[in-house]
Amino acid sequence: FVAGLLPTEEEITIADLLAQGDEGSLRQVLAAEPGHEQAVLALAELLVATGEEPGKDEALALLGRIPETADTRRVAALARIGPDTRDDVTDELDRLLHRVKDDDEARQRFIDLLEVMGPEDPRTAGYRKQLTARLF
Repeated sequence: FVAGLLPTEEEITIADLLAQGDEGSLRQVLAAEPGHEQAVLALAELLVATGEEPGKDEALALLGRIPETADTRRVAALARIGPDTRDDVTDELDRLLHRVKDDDEARQRFIDLLEVMGPEDPRTAGYRKQLTARLF
């Protein structure tokens, strides 16, 4: 009974690979478990951080393997808008707000910027309300 509660050799190997956290290790985890949520998210973040288009596209494809969460939405937003998003995005949000109703790209960028800002940013709630008012 106790032996059944202990982690298997494969689980120990996967935990060790996750702890390493480099691209090669994360790819090994995904080769063993393609839908491993922690490995998918970590690898997607690494790929987005490179800033290269193929990495961004692969990150978005990887994120499609796992259920949507706040973390997956944030990483997907970073993949679409880039990791070097300015801290002060108020001007851009104000410009985009006027176009969100009729322009799908502007609406997606607006939402992505809010995702990157995160719920802890005091501006996020206000901009979400303004977005809802524009759309409905």
